[in-house]
Amino acid sequence: MASESKHDLWVFGYGSLMWRPGFPFEEVVRARVDGYSRSFCVYSVHHRGIEGRPGLVLGLDRGGSCIGMAYRVAAADARETLKYLREREQVNGVYREAHLTVSLLEGEKRQVFGLTYVVERAHPSYVSQLPISAQARLISTASGLSGQNVAYLVNTWAHLEALGIRERAFERLGVMIGPFITGRRPVAEPCPRASSLSRSLTGRRPSCMTLKPGDRRRFTYRNGLNR
Repeated sequence: MASESKHDLWVFGYGSLMWRPGFPFEEVVRARVDGYSRSFCVYSVHHRGIEGRPGLVLGLDRGGSCIGMAYRVAAADARETLKYLREREQVNGVYREAHLTVSLLEGEKRQVFGLTYVVERAHPSYVSQLPISAQARLISTASGLSGQNVAYLVNTWAHLEALGIRERAFERLGVMIGPFITGRRPVAEPCPRASSLSRSLTGRRPSCMTLKPGDRRRFTYRNGLNR
């Protein structure tokens, strides 16, 4: 239904969409959603890791609030933007499409109905309350189709800081992963120090479940409905 709308589309980004949206937009403002928070709660086996050697990426999980960026997409670009976002965010169904109330924190400071992607807790790639030491091992050594996991952390951290958003979880991970990212500057991909960091971090990687055929149909059926 959204793809047929004659109105502009608002998209809320809380992770990589803040610094790499990948779609045209008319306006971007700082914004907040309530009832959900940003969390490293998703094993990545595509963009920032591979099956058997997963990375860890952000999800919008229940509880708290989250400050990010809201993009206004022109109605004429809404269909293609939705197609792009679904291909990017719904590879294996770990994120589900949701429309939430988004509070714009700049300009008119009004509320809009915005599209975003929240984590699907029933998905095998969802992980809750992973110890920070395990998070650090995953993020510092994983790599996938979109590059190194550590670059994802640093770039997101840098952009949050530029927005005046302090995320203590990012600070703790920065301290554990190593001094080369504590400057909070975006890291070029690939990061030349990742191999030495990998050798310095020991411990068993948490396992990441591979989707079974039944699970794949269960979590990705929306992709067919959205086309």
